[in-house]
Amino acid sequence: MKKIEEYVRTIPDFPEPGIMFRDITTVLQDADGFHLAIDELNQLLTGLEFDVIVGAESRGFILGAPLAYERHKPFILVRKKGKLPCETVSQDYDLEYGKATIEMHKDAIAPGQKVVIVDDLIATGGTLEASAKLVERLGGEVVKIICLMELAGLKGRDKLAGYDVESVITYEGK
Repeated sequence: MKKIEEYVRTIPDFPEPGIMFRDITTVLQDADGFHLAIDELNQLLTGLEFDVIVGAESRGFILGAPLAYERHKPFILVRKKGKLPCETVSQDYDLEYGKATIEMHKDAIAPGQKVVIVDDLIATGGTLEASAKLVERLGGEVVKIICLMELAGLKGRDKLAGYDVESVITYEGK
């Protein structure tokens, strides 16, 4: 049986020299790889009590929705600014060269709900930290953050130090 790492394609020098881009499209386009990815993420939730799964646009949707289905939990979207139709709360965060804003519906999380946040990647930690702040602003409690991959060299865990964070694969570089 293959390991999830064997499904991830590595592209050297993308988007710039010295970067090893970890591409999950090869995981998703292989039925066995996608199934394994969801199973591995699901394992990270074993024994955890929670109410809701939150996924950040867009790969957090791809990985979070099947987990919510499997666990029979609601799935909440975190989207880029201006994409949600009802009243929202928003959170700015830093990008490598600028800022971005994400939003969540104001009624998506009820006070006291225990929340798992799912995304494909922990890089600098900005999107995940902003997602956690949205959940907390609405009165939810982030009980776990899970990702398929982590780029440890970008030190995203530093921004997420107050949370229970796990990833299926950890790459030491950027």
